[in-house]
Amino acid sequence: MQHTGSRRFVRLVAAGLVVMALASANVMAAGGLPASGLGQSWPNATDVSASPRWHVYVFERNGVRYVQINDLGGKVRAAFASSGGNFLALPLGVDATRLATPEEPLVASGQTQGDIVYQDASTRVLVAPQADGTARVYAANGDCKDPIECSSRIQ
Repeated sequence: MQHTGSRRFVRLVAAGLVVMALASANVMAAGGLPASGLGQSWPNATDVSASPRWHVYVFERNGVRYVQINDLGGKVRAAFASSGGNFLALPLGVDATRLATPEEPLVASGQTQGDIVYQDASTRVLVAPQADGTARVYAANGDCKDPIECSSRIQ
């Protein structure tokens, strides 16, 4: 049953992204700037990171929250969307395939020590740098005490 809810969420986010693209095109045609900086190295948004080792930017549109994690050099590492307790990993960033969510858990492997880089009432994000220079990103619901446990599968 959880997959049905996930599919609805994916459809909702996809529709939201189409609406955003159309709205951005209309704003640009009118001579304004795009309202979003999602995917940019240095978006015109406030850095809300709880760690001095990472940059975190949050965007919200139509009830969907988008969280982007960048390293100190501005390289986009990963991003996801969340709404109503559901998460959707976005195909953004060099560590996009290493982003774990409750809907798309990853096996907890490699280095799991890291920083809680973002937390609000509905979301908690931990970034664990790996020995090879990559990072594993764990996104979980805000009431989760251990994002690795809440967004990983045990094998």
